[in-house]
Amino acid sequence: MSDVRENLTYEKFGVAIRELAETIAGDGYEPDIILSIARGGVFVAGGLGYALDVKNLNLVNVEFYTGVGTTLEMPVMLAPVPNAIDFSNKKVLITDDVADTGKTLKLVHDFCLDTVAEVRSAVIYEKSHSLVKCEYVWKRTDEWINFPWSVEPPVAKRAGQVLDA
Repeated sequence: MSDVRENLTYEKFGVAIRELAETIAGDGYEPDIILSIARGGVFVAGGLGYALDVKNLNLVNVEFYTGVGTTLEMPVMLAPVPNAIDFSNKKVLITDDVADTGKTLKLVHDFCLDTVAEVRSAVIYEKSHSLVKCEYVWKRTDEWINFPWSVEPPVAKRAGQVLDA
């Protein structure tokens, strides 16, 4: 793996969210619900929720990364898993910070598919090898990304927690 990294600052994050929101609005997509993939997708969902005037934000916890460039074999939804019935006949926008392998986005997309009226995805970054090609992407890169919320070490270290993932 290359040592070259994409560096996202909070300032650039603000630009990214605004531009993503303008793209989504310009496309005419009006989601009823924004479903964020925790943890990185929570930041994206909050920003897009304000920019698109969507107050119905939900989140799903998915465990996949175990370190920089290392993952579980398959992503796993952690409890509490949202009740799919709450998304019935709704237009859902799934958000995450990055579509890397795309496996996490695919898991959440497939979870929604048979219940919702329509599902689309928005990410800040999408990598070329992602299984999922998102409808809304701010930037494409194949570099590891330093996000402003995860580049600094934790203030409190908890046993068993993954750093930089």
